[in-house]
Amino acid sequence: MDGSPDLLLLDIMLPGINGYDICRKVKEQKPELPIIMITARGKEVDKVAGLDLGADDYVSKPFSIPELLARIRAVLRRYREGTVILDQYTFGNITLNFKKFQAFVDNQEIHLSAREYAIMRVFIGHAGEVIHRHTLLDEVWGYETYPTTRTVDNYILDLRKKLEEDPSRPKHILSVRSAGYKFVP
Repeated sequence: MDGSPDLLLLDIMLPGINGYDICRKVKEQKPELPIIMITARGKEVDKVAGLDLGADDYVSKPFSIPELLARIRAVLRRYREGTVILDQYTFGNITLNFKKFQAFVDNQEIHLSAREYAIMRVFIGHAGEVIHRHTLLDEVWGYETYPTTRTVDNYILDLRKKLEEDPSRPKHILSVRSAGYKFVP
């Protein structure tokens, strides 16, 4: 045991600094550390903000201890089973640095969200395999009440715009009709 945490439970409303800022800073330094946000702020906009910053789950108060423990187990299971822990990955003219949250296309830095890095981690961990939309929702969003599968499609569209030379004819992030997507490095 190295003394590093396995998971961070993070409240949004903290004295002096908000949980969103902490989440952002932690994900910049340790993107592989799973984060569950716990908060009284239960509005959809608050949940989306936390998840877009890299939180793996979002639990609104009041909640039961058994539910929280189940969510902790689910997040840890996903990280132990399916998450590829990489510092850096290069394919084609693209380099992704997961440790520094930096992405380069043709040596030009571009911005990816924490959620887009998480999607790319799943793709890299399952390169060449068909990944169903629901699998991406489970592994990347990680909560039981899924947004629609269109959410995944919209993120994929944005990733293609950022990473593919011709987003209308992708070479790396391919659609598999009626199934999901396939990543081809």
